[in-house]
Amino acid sequence: MPELTAVDVHAHHFGLDAGEVPARHDADAPRLVIDGDGGGRIMRGDRTFRAVEPVLWDVNLRLAEMDRAGLSHQVVSPVPVVMEHAAGADPECARSTNDSIAEACEQSGGRLLGLGCLPLGDIDAAIAELRRCREIGLHGVEVGTRIGELDLDAPDLERFWDACDATASAVFVHPVQGGRDVVRRAGAPYDLGLGMLTDTAIAASALVFGGVLAEREQLRVVLAHGCGTFPWAYPRLRLAANLTGDTADRDRLARRLFVDTLVFDDEHLGLLVHRFGADRLVLGSDAPFFPDQMAKSMNSVRAAQQTGVLPEHVDPSFLARNAAELLGLATDPLELAAKEHADGVNQ
Repeated sequence: MPELTAVDVHAHHFGLDAGEVPARHDADAPRLVIDGDGGGRIMRGDRTFRAVEPVLWDVNLRLAEMDRAGLSHQVVSPVPVVMEHAAGADPECARSTNDSIAEACEQSGGRLLGLGCLPLGDIDAAIAELRRCREIGLHGVEVGTRIGELDLDAPDLERFWDACDATASAVFVHPVQGGRDVVRRAGAPYDLGLGMLTDTAIAASALVFGGVLAEREQLRVVLAHGCGTFPWAYPRLRLAANLTGDTADRDRLARRLFVDTLVFDDEHLGLLVHRFGADRLVLGSDAPFFPDQMAKSMNSVRAAQQTGVLPEHVDPSFLARNAAELLGLATDPLELAAKEHADGVNQ
């Protein structure tokens, strides 16, 4: 694998092959249609869900954009609408998507690092697919801020979290339904601007206050969009928990969360470091859905470092080491050599 010097952990991929099998069995399964002008559309049945650019599926175009932005690697996960559909669909939808992402990672020469999705409506099937994800080289999975009607600390999901812990799988938590049905006002700008961030905060609260992290010391979870409104709301959540007699060390649990830098305001990055620690901050762009955001996210980190919003040592290479920890990758040459030696002794 090429050296990790700048890693974007929040990006999405939808391969041309990913929707073929599910679409034959489920008319509503998201599928990718290429237009004559070279662009594309994500379709749900006969309805256009979203217009998309070729970088979503073209690995070479993505690598070229990464080069322009100065990224050595990018973590690619399913497009959220695909992940959401797979969670409640036949396992074949997740399998097809995961195979496509693994193939894109292979084509990239190791510069793309993959996360899969799971049929979480059937926990046994989801655990089996999680294990298969690891076998085909994916580093973990993307899940929604809620799974159907379940919050992330629901008892029905305990076996899923246990499996993530047991397989040392990274878990990327992403908002679902574009932020709809979270706050009382709907549409633009409320779903994107408030709904997604509030839903992410609820998910983080379930992890920190609902026992998910406390019961699984090795679990590694990253939340999109700077963990939404959770960094701001956390002191009140902690106070409210304390008023009920809950004296658990929530600060320690909160600082186990990884969060991405995609907050669109450099000043906000300082709060993320204060709340979670610099060693839990990872680069994010949501590529390719915001134009030129790979480069903008890199520039944001550098600008925040130069103005003192971020500590002097928190540069893209530092965030890359955080990403390596999130994904369970060894980056220290001495650590890697020790691991290789141990592997040789154990063979």
